[in-house]
Amino acid sequence: MKALVYEGTRRLSYRDAPKPEPGPGEVLVKIHAAGLCGSDMHAYHGVDERRPPPLILGHEAAGIVEGTGRRVAINPLVSCLDCPDCVSGWTNICSNRRIMSMPPRQGSFAEWAAVPERSLVTAPDHVSFEKAALAEPIACGWHATGLAQARMRHGLADTKAVVIGGGAIGVGSALSLRARGAGKVTILEANPVRMPVLERLEGIEAAEPDAWNGKPHLVIDACGSEQSRALACALVRPGGIIAHIGLASGAGGIDARRLTLWEIGFIGVYTYTEEAFREAAAAIFDGRMGALDWAETMALADGAQAFRDHDAGRMATPKTIFTP
Repeated sequence: MKALVYEGTRRLSYRDAPKPEPGPGEVLVKIHAAGLCGSDMHAYHGVDERRPPPLILGHEAAGIVEGTGRRVAINPLVSCLDCPDCVSGWTNICSNRRIMSMPPRQGSFAEWAAVPERSLVTAPDHVSFEKAALAEPIACGWHATGLAQARMRHGLADTKAVVIGGGAIGVGSALSLRARGAGKVTILEANPVRMPVLERLEGIEAAEPDAWNGKPHLVIDACGSEQSRALACALVRPGGIIAHIGLASGAGGIDARRLTLWEIGFIGVYTYTEEAFREAAAAIFDGRMGALDWAETMALADGAQAFRDHDAGRMATPKTIFTP
């Protein structure tokens, strides 16, 4: 099969790779759409020790199960189901978790992927593979907004919410807030190239961080950098909540004194539970997430160029989806 293989820092090659062989409880999925994630970019930059080369990256995917015709979205996070966290429903923090595109699992930037059957969610015929592949990044935002909603002091209908970062995780978080009934949702995005796309999102405001000075009840940090954490701490109003889902860097930016003095909650958010993934997929399938027309589609053979364009900040769309 053909695959886009990460060969080393800023090196990718589109070449032949062995077709995967499914293990016990797994099936082969013919990949029809696979999204480029920020974590793929971290590997590309050589700063993710969890993804050593050579490796097929990619974990946001949809396709058809071999021999069945079943159209599916893939949950790439595989948990053990036996540990106390899994038994309690917190499958995303399973200490034995594995994810596509982390050894020993190869990723979805390929024509085929071996996937546990329990990780599949059936996608209806009216939903394109490109939209079904958005289930993974949108599930991150769905999980983040659910955690925040459970800890807020008042209902979402009265909430002013801000999302820092206009990538797919940020957009998915904003759409999830809207679907859950948040009163006002704003995406803050520093890259002007992205603004025209973000301004088209129905019911969501887009603004540059320097030009917005509101006091939100809820801030979702979909960047996870020192600068975005500092901005989140500065913006959120007393008694509010910060949900931190970005993974750009691990240190700096948190104003612990302000969080303490004003009883501001800070929640770390990692991916999604299996339940949250299914809920997010259902919200996509029944139209609650809107038109989902903000992704750009490219051939997997051109994937290396897409990585370079994202690296240079030239991509206007929040998401690039490869078609093998």
